[in-house]
Amino acid sequence: MRKLWYFRGSNTYSHHKCHSCFSLNLWFSSLSDKPSGSHNTNGSLMDAGNSSKQLEPELAKSEIDHVCSIIESGHWGPDTENALLHVNQPCQSQFVNGVLRRVTDVNIAINYFRWVERQTSQVHSPDAYNLLLIIMVRSRNMDRLEQILEEMNVAKCEPFHDTCIELISTFVKSKMLTEALNVMHIMRKFKFRPAYSAYTTLIGALAEAQKPDMALSMFHQMQEMGYEVNVHLFTTLVRVFAKEGRFDAALSLLDEMKSSCCEADVVLYNVCIDCFGKVGKVDMAWKFFHEMNAQGLRPDDVTYTSMIGVLCKAGKLGEAVELFEQMEIGRTVPCAYAYNTMIMGYGSAGKFEEAYKLLDRQKEKGCIPSVIAYNCILTSLGKKGRVDEAISLFEEMKKDAEPNVSTYNILIDMLCKAGDVTSAYQLRDAMESAGLFPNILTVNIMIDRLCKIKKLDEAIRIFEGIDEKRCAPNGVTYCSLIEGLGRHGKVDEAYRLFEKMLDVGQVPSVVVYTSLIRNFFKCGRKNDGHKVYKEMIRQGCPPDLTLLNTYMDCVFKFGEVDKGRSLFEEIKTRGFIPDVRSYSILIHGLIKGGFARETYEWFYAMKEQGCGLDTLAYNTVIDGFSKSGKVNKAYQLLEEMKAKGHAPTVVTYGSVIDGLAKIDRLDEAYVLFEEVKSKGIELNVVVYSSLIDGFGKLGRIDEAYLIMEEMMQKGLNPNVYTWNALLDALVKAEEISEAIVCFNSMKELKCHPNTLTYSIIINGLCRVRKFNKAFVLWQEMKKQGLTPTVITYTTMISGLAKAGNIVEANKLFERFKANGGVPDSASYNALIEGLSNGRRAIEAYRVFEETRLKGRNINTKSLISLLDALHKADCLEEAAVVGAVLREMAKSQHAVKSM
Repeated sequence: MRKLWYFRGSNTYSHHKCHSCFSLNLWFSSLSDKPSGSHNTNGSLMDAGNSSKQLEPELAKSEIDHVCSIIESGHWGPDTENALLHVNQPCQSQFVNGVLRRVTDVNIAINYFRWVERQTSQVHSPDAYNLLLIIMVRSRNMDRLEQILEEMNVAKCEPFHDTCIELISTFVKSKMLTEALNVMHIMRKFKFRPAYSAYTTLIGALAEAQKPDMALSMFHQMQEMGYEVNVHLFTTLVRVFAKEGRFDAALSLLDEMKSSCCEADVVLYNVCIDCFGKVGKVDMAWKFFHEMNAQGLRPDDVTYTSMIGVLCKAGKLGEAVELFEQMEIGRTVPCAYAYNTMIMGYGSAGKFEEAYKLLDRQKEKGCIPSVIAYNCILTSLGKKGRVDEAISLFEEMKKDAEPNVSTYNILIDMLCKAGDVTSAYQLRDAMESAGLFPNILTVNIMIDRLCKIKKLDEAIRIFEGIDEKRCAPNGVTYCSLIEGLGRHGKVDEAYRLFEKMLDVGQVPSVVVYTSLIRNFFKCGRKNDGHKVYKEMIRQGCPPDLTLLNTYMDCVFKFGEVDKGRSLFEEIKTRGFIPDVRSYSILIHGLIKGGFARETYEWFYAMKEQGCGLDTLAYNTVIDGFSKSGKVNKAYQLLEEMKAKGHAPTVVTYGSVIDGLAKIDRLDEAYVLFEEVKSKGIELNVVVYSSLIDGFGKLGRIDEAYLIMEEMMQKGLNPNVYTWNALLDALVKAEEISEAIVCFNSMKELKCHPNTLTYSIIINGLCRVRKFNKAFVLWQEMKKQGLTPTVITYTTMISGLAKAGNIVEANKLFERFKANGGVPDSASYNALIEGLSNGRRAIEAYRVFEETRLKGRNINTKSLISLLDALHKADCLEEAAVVGAVLREMAKSQHAVKSM
């Protein structure tokens, strides 16, 4: 009781410091003495205080109006309360109800409500409490809802059913489902029994909002309250779970319905057929169809149409036709929906003659085909690219049905796809002449299709010519144009359009941010891509799984392995479950980043999560196993891929062949190569190059040549990787003359040598001591704008030094360092040896000291050459240092051998 009075005094003005509870207890006692049912807890709002309605004429409505004018005149205070004291009988229950029925402001109502309590020292009637709740809900001010309900609980009065229903309905209409749920929880907290219709209204709203778990929770609470649930509620829940793909939950509900002796009706079966069929569960849809017949329920037009649509979508046209003909038996009036569905089925299968026959059959039965029927065929013709036929049908349809906006949109779409922009504009003009104005969908279709066929100027012209009074651009319009501009490299223009979108008050979707991130990275502007992601988070737009996957793919392609890993973890921290694409991107990125050995770990993590691998995922994982040397595992996965119905592609086989070639299992690689050819799979340059590289590394030059010859006979041009593999094999076999011939052939075939190509040839020429030719190629490479690698520099420095061209070797060495190059041990050794042999002992000694300072290894041969040169130049101190280094090296080698 103390708590009740505490709440009452918390938000009102009062002179009184405390109140007696005697009258409240007396009221409770009198309440318990009354016969049950004396308070109408099931009455409607308008019935709340029926007695007051009957007595209002006797109480003088003018007094009620006078009270309302007093309490609504200004701020509540002592003057307001004194004025109320002069009103005749202002605290009578019927009078109070009359006032509350007129008041709309919740704060005024609460103040008046509390003033009456203080004056009477009694608890209000249930009618007054319910009227107060209605004022709260209608004014959308629920701050004191829990407080009032708690008082009602203490006073042992409940919200009337109509009050409860209005409470929930008001929130549902305002899309405030969380608040509606909260009201239900508060009512249950105080042991109230929410109305049956309140539950059904909330369950329906939650299902419509795709919140199946919350809807199911309310459904179970409803059952706990003792309410009987009907087939309509089961239908609502089955539909929402099936739409989300949670078929186990949907089937569980069906079992529960059967166990509760609730009989399924035609509507429920129709929902099951439609929902299960739309996600490809054709067998389940058929099961429900046959079960329906077995239960003695006759399929209606919706049943047949849904089942026919399911079969057509699944490509089971024969079964669909059979069911359609079964439906037609004994019918005099054709079902237009079934005909439209069957026409669409024929069109999707490319059987347009049958579709036209069905149109004629519909006419013969006295039913003129609707615009929907024609739109179905036009849509299918568009998908097949049969533009001329679609235009002819469009002209013919005018005899039966007036084309609508959708008709014109379908035709404009296919004309734009075909690149016939002029005809698309003409059709748009014809549309306006027919009294139909292009809607935003028309505009979006034209902009999107023009962007896709690279007619950006036309797309921008349409966008700039939009009449915003008639057809304002929406998020899709901006998204299509931003993507079109970005995809074709105009990222700055795309970003300016994004900024304009923000300026006009459009909220960019996650698709827009995905497009900007992908296209900035694609143009090499990774920093801008990162900024867009940060801006998206700042704007409060949460990323979806597609965006995170795209962003992760971009950063991995830029070699940001750590960032890619962190994005994969972010997917999980944001509550998403990584899908097969997430894992594929991660594994592929790690492979490219040199972490192929982690493939095994992530592959099994993906399997444990239950991800079903698609062809791309199999290819990625097989490539990872192959590159990390686990070729047997790659082979096993290839067989698993076949067993699960995924046809291996040339990429799949190429990965395994490359893996085998790299570990010298060339015979197995060649057998697999022949197997691929026997299956009719077109081989690409990559596969041929792998074999050429493999045979070349083993010195099997003739076989490498044969593979190259076969590749060129197939019309495939070797790429720079192919030529480099062959050239490297020839150089290692010291067939330098043949390598030079191949090098020239490569240039004749317009395949431009890269740095590695020149490095291979320069190395070969230096090996056979043709240093002058090597130097000529070095200069040619520089003229081509190619940057030599450390290996190229080392090879050239060594070659020049051995040729006795010490000046050039030394210049090259210094230039290499000046350009930021870091010479390796081979470069230092080559220069020390060259300078020593050229009798430039002091210069050689300086290089020797630099080598030791840089922590590079000096080989014995270089030290002996240097020591000999120093002795000849009488540099005895320097010779002593070199001699000491040689002795230490000899001791270390002896110690290693003795171990």
